[in-house]
Amino acid sequence: MKRKGGLGFLPAALIPKEQNQAELDFLESLDLTDRVVYDIGAFQGVMTLFFARKAKAVVTYEAHPAKFKRLLENINLNQLQNVTAFNRGIGECQGEVLLACNPLMPGAASGDPQIVGQLRTSLPEAEVVKIGVFPLDYEIERRHLPAPDLVKIDIEGMELSALQGMPNLLKSHLPRLYLEMHGATENDKEQKAAAILDFLARSAYRSILHVESGRAITPSAISIAREGHLFCVAGP
Repeated sequence: MKRKGGLGFLPAALIPKEQNQAELDFLESLDLTDRVVYDIGAFQGVMTLFFARKAKAVVTYEAHPAKFKRLLENINLNQLQNVTAFNRGIGECQGEVLLACNPLMPGAASGDPQIVGQLRTSLPEAEVVKIGVFPLDYEIERRHLPAPDLVKIDIEGMELSALQGMPNLLKSHLPRLYLEMHGATENDKEQKAAAILDFLARSAYRSILHVESGRAITPSAISIAREGHLFCVAGP
């Protein structure tokens, strides 16, 4: 697919097979035929483009205004008719938060208070914008959106907040979850991973795969879970 923007995730179709990483192989293996995918934290839309190649429909969220503009450009560039995009954040409660990013790392914009504080303290040139945040349950009900079969969440430390804002969805539809782990420090990443694993266990998500290592994750495997991606499936 065509795209404008910087480097980042590249679907296996766009790079030599021998250069594939574990994440690329895993994502390529997913059967998304006739499925609805939500891309929460779309950045400039590389993953959105990837999902749109296979899925029936993609609902994508990007909170940063400039990144959202580039996301729309990439959707239009590929004339995608199965993608719906929204310029807002996803979290536990409706409101506003500050989103901060390092201009040299535009893909790592975060609304997590600890990460925002860290960036503003250590990097005077950090870009800070105010964004609106909404629970996903609210978005689905208010906008009459189709329930997702797969939800990808990569929002730089706010993953748990996003999960906490979709209790109705998780209970009624049990979508598969694809989560990227983040945190301000290694200790913060570990605490966030532990909290996410606890939340998933209480939400009936019993099968959790660490994508990069291929290992099944238990609640005690925090040191592994905090790095990379988790693929979560609900079940007994």
